[in-house]
Amino acid sequence: MSHDKVITVLGATGTQGGAVTRALLADFSVRAVTRDAASPKAQALAGIGAEVVTASLDDEGSLRRAFDGAYGAFLVTPYWEHRSPARELAEVENLIGAAQTAGLRHVVWSTLEDTREVITAGDDRMPVIGDGYRVPHFDVKGGAADALFAKSGLPTTYLLMSFYWENLLGLAKPQRDPDGTLAFHLPLGDAPIAGVASDDIGRVVRRVLHRPAETIGATIPVVGESLTGEQMAAALSTALGEPVAYRPPTPDQFRSFGFPGADELGNMFQYYAEFPESYLGRRDLEVARTFNPEPLSLADFLAAHRDELAP
Repeated sequence: MSHDKVITVLGATGTQGGAVTRALLADFSVRAVTRDAASPKAQALAGIGAEVVTASLDDEGSLRRAFDGAYGAFLVTPYWEHRSPARELAEVENLIGAAQTAGLRHVVWSTLEDTREVITAGDDRMPVIGDGYRVPHFDVKGGAADALFAKSGLPTTYLLMSFYWENLLGLAKPQRDPDGTLAFHLPLGDAPIAGVASDDIGRVVRRVLHRPAETIGATIPVVGESLTGEQMAAALSTALGEPVAYRPPTPDQFRSFGFPGADELGNMFQYYAEFPESYLGRRDLEVARTFNPEPLSLADFLAAHRDELAP
């Protein structure tokens, strides 16, 4: 494959899409899709060689134009912008319809598993959210959305995402506790979490597109390493040059924090901690290394972002 093949990248100014755009520019012509081509992030992508175009997931016609003439596409949905399962499914239907019309030859779909496969309806360890979901941003993708792609006949690779190490610079950033201790708070208990740096997402997509015979129809885990909260706190301590304690709240405590999405994220972390055979079992490190043999370690990621870690 070469630069004469066009790959359309959805969410190009986001965490996943931005990483994919940067990685693919080495080998492909990239059509970076955004809702605002004049934004600084969009202009930065144009500056490194991407063709920036505007489209909306709510407008199938705009997606058709974004896919027209492309060889393939990287598809991701912005669930956290609206937190609506119904809207996410409508977005997926628009993506599939536009991709079929354009005749794309390789679709790379960013997905997650349906946690309800292991968290049964009668399990009272965590609340049900909305219309029968446990972790909606997982369940919608791994349930109905994946099924829609399979039914569509599109040549699809399913990328199973993991926790972003970038979250340690924002949502999970160490905070100074009242006793003066710098501490890291995620409700993981003693369980490991599968994590990845966003740049590695781009590297995986690049390799997937180079290996269509092997990857179309396959589900590929995107993970760098699996670490416990204590191991993550140790890496944070090294990066910051100050001890960072691991002080995990319970999932119930996390859900009670009350910020938008706290209940869903509390369920997500409880899924990580209490269903490792499902979460970690789907993210086999050996399989992941097939498509990303030298992922960025958490220690190296934190070293590169030390300035952003300051509490």
